[in-house]
Amino acid sequence: MNSERRGLYPEIEPYETGMLDVGEGHSLYYERVGTPGAKPAVFLHGGPGGGMSEDHRRQWDPELYDVLLFDQRGCGKSLPFADIENNDTWRIVEDIEKLREMCGHERWQAFGGSWGSTLALAYAQKYPERVSELVLRGVFLARQTEKDWLYTYGASEIMAEQWDDFSGLIPVDERGNLVQAYYDRLTSEDEETRLAAAKEWSLWEGNVATLLPDEDLLDSFADPSKAVPFARICAKFFLEDFFLDEAQLLKDVDKIKHIPGIIVQGRHDICTPPTSAWALKKAWPEADLWIVHDAGHSAGEPGIIDGLVRATDKLAGKHD
Repeated sequence: MNSERRGLYPEIEPYETGMLDVGEGHSLYYERVGTPGAKPAVFLHGGPGGGMSEDHRRQWDPELYDVLLFDQRGCGKSLPFADIENNDTWRIVEDIEKLREMCGHERWQAFGGSWGSTLALAYAQKYPERVSELVLRGVFLARQTEKDWLYTYGASEIMAEQWDDFSGLIPVDERGNLVQAYYDRLTSEDEETRLAAAKEWSLWEGNVATLLPDEDLLDSFADPSKAVPFARICAKFFLEDFFLDEAQLLKDVDKIKHIPGIIVQGRHDICTPPTSAWALKKAWPEADLWIVHDAGHSAGEPGIIDGLVRATDKLAGKHD
């Protein structure tokens, strides 16, 4: 393999954008980039409650791929904004299917990082005949140990000062269940209370996302247009155990063993530690696991970008 790190492909504008009504009051914003009729792929953003960005369009060779990106329910430009009603894992899985049907693809590559990896696995296990390959980054399997690591004990021991800021918003007598305490505030009738909680929740996630501090990233996480949907939807999904049985995605891995997969995982990922990617690799030995030794969680870190671009190139038959 060429040792020179790959960067994102050049900036690109969508060749199509639109809104898809998926029912229950939800309408999803989507965009399509690349070459119509080329290798199909779908991008599943993180969160839950995150959204897509212009850089997300650039992880595939636009001459070889036809990529659909979309904002999940309540996220980004999808409507209604920050809505947590009729918003769960399996509804989003069905949304992905509706988008595939809209595009007219028989199968497509499911590409997702962090919560997007959870969603990609859930979608592939529900519709294995519709997935040509899986590209996963920063694997999150939604097991209790992973949830506890991020919001009870674990990441708190590494990002100690930031954890004090995050937990410090909540009175001491409510800190036994920080997710519930935050959810109560994120759904408060008082706008100031909601915004303060959204900002702290989002900043905590931003702080654990990168190996080195990234002030631009933290500024974007503090922006209410991003923080509010991210925090509200994320807190709800954590409280509902992501609408999955314990270790469900590992238990059902046999359903996808025939699907080619590449896992790109930062060694120093504080948000979704490598133990989850390793557990998935052991259950699914047919998949490739690429550990990036100088990266954390974020898709924007150089080593992660390199791994993801190499992954999409490889699956399109393009080699160094």
